[in-house]
This record gives sequence, structure tokens and C-alpha cells, in this order.
Amino acid sequence: MSDQNLMLFALNSNVPLAQKIADRVGVPLSPSSVQRFSDGEIQINIDRSVRGKDVYLIQSTSAPVNDNLMELLIMIDAVRRASAHSVNVVMPYYGYARQDRKTRAREPITAKLVANMLECAGADRVLSLDLHAAQIQGFFDIPVDNLMGAPLLADYFLSHHLEKDAVVVSPDHGGVTRARKLAEFLKTPIAIVDKRRPRANVAEVMNIIGDVSGKRAIIIDDMIDTAGTITLAAQALIDAGAVEVYASATHAVLSGPAVKRLNDSAIKQLVLTDSVNQPAEKKLDKMTLLSVGPLMGDAIKRIQAHEPVSPLFDRRFQANEQA
Repeated sequence: MSDQNLMLFALNSNVPLAQKIADRVGVPLSPSSVQRFSDGEIQINIDRSVRGKDVYLIQSTSAPVNDNLMELLIMIDAVRRASAHSVNVVMPYYGYARQDRKTRAREPITAKLVANMLECAGADRVLSLDLHAAQIQGFFDIPVDNLMGAPLLADYFLSHHLEKDAVVVSPDHGGVTRARKLAEFLKTPIAIVDKRRPRANVAEVMNIIGDVSGKRAIIIDDMIDTAGTITLAAQALIDAGAVEVYASATHAVLSGPAVKRLNDSAIKQLVLTDSVNQPAEKKLDKMTLLSVGPLMGDAIKRIQAHEPVSPLFDRRFQANEQA
């Protein structure tokens, strides 16, 4: 793609993914630097003029969430003040997305606060991937394109012929729509893990809704954080008669005891994306990473050409597979 008005910038959260996006778009990453003053304040330097350009800022707000979010806000302000024509935020992983509603008195809706901050800083558009809650799109008064990871995951399972005698499993009721989308690609039935969560980051599996006996169970979720939910679900599926369990998710947050839990679990293979950059110590032998770079790159090309993004939802999408 040769668009003289398009500029891509990578912030610090996931530079390898930003490079894959740039390769797909066919536009090099523009030079910039993010540094820290001695007291920890963030300093951003943009080394090329952005006047009149359509700027795309690539930043997942993963751990350290607050640092990465602040970097993004400052960068938005910088390019807006430098007279960019449009400021487009490419946020593969949207931090704070789980705080999307009030579940008890005096609780914040932090996902909405983040939306407000992005808009106030000067963002014109947000491009994200598998938002934890679809209603987050409505927290913005600017366009939000929410891509789906299911086409990438489906291509992996179909390419490895794992759809035969399989059942797609949602680890909770809230993920049924996501499970149904993957099941449509794989042409399989679905099942649901009914669970009760006594407190945050603690899940207790209660029951399996659907027939998994003698089948290959493929769990799909939007993210794996501490891995409590997905490892308990995997064991419950084995106990219910599943012959093997595969687990897939778009966002590999993998905090706290996640890596040990996954390594010790009944899960045969983990299929994840690179929306969150993974250090070497978090990569397991049973883990396969699929790159969302081509998907997000194609979305940027469509946005820039004023073409619909929705065709990317309904077909298998090949990803660059990593070890």
C-alpha cells in the first residue's frame, strides 16, 4: 500500500506486533521515542512531521497497564498538537475492559473512563480486537472497529484438522456468542461451562451444559488472565468424558499463577494470539501463538481506503504462526 498520508507509530507495549502490522500495511513505522524523566514522567519525541497525516498509534494497554495507557494518551496529545489530520488508536488489547459495568454499590466503570480519556486526548477512531464486552463500543462517541479473533483461531483448528468429533466450549455464559461464532466456522456443536465465581479471579466450576463425552473439546475465551477459569473448565470437561481439551483465547494476559496453572493443567494445546507481547519465560511447549498483525493491517488498509471492515469477520483468516 502506498499512501503518502498514512503514518504508523509503535509505542512500547508490543513493538514486534506493530512491526507485523506495518509489514502488512506496507508502510514503515515512523521514528519516535518514548523515554522517562528521572522521576518517572513520560517524554515522547516524534522525529518526523505529522502535519496533515492520518496517524495510527499502535499500543496494547497490557501490563504495565497504567504506564502503557499514559504513553498512549501523551502520544495522542502530541500528534494532535502537531496538526495530524486524524488520530487513529490501534489497541489490540483494551485494558480495564472487564470493568464495564457496576456490579455493586460505589464501583467505577473504568472502561468508560478510559474511553473518555482517549476521546479527550484527541483520538478520532479506535481499532481494537475482541473487546471483553461489546457494549464498550457504545462508551465512545467516535467510530470503534472491534475485530474478531475467531477467524484466526478457526483457521488454525481447520488447518490442523481438529474439527472432527469436536465441540466448541464457552467457559461461561457470557462467552456463548464468541463460542457460537467459532462453532460456525468449524461446523460443530457448542457446550457451556456453568460456573459460580465467589470472588474476583476465583472461579468454581459447577456443571457442563451440552454433550462433550467422547469428543475433542475446544474452549474459546476472549482472554486468559490468571488461568483459573480455563484450567478448571478443562478438568471439568475431562471429568465429563471429553477425550482431549484444547484452549484458545485472543488475549494472553497470563498474570500471577497463570503459567504454572496452564502447564499443570489438562489442556493439551493452547492457541493464543500475540495481541499481548509474551516474554520468553511465559512461553510454554504446549503454546502456539498466532499473529494478529495481518488481520489488523488489513483493517487499517480498509479504513484508510474507506472500505467496510465487516468482511474480515466472516471468512477464515490465515495468521503468521509462531513457536
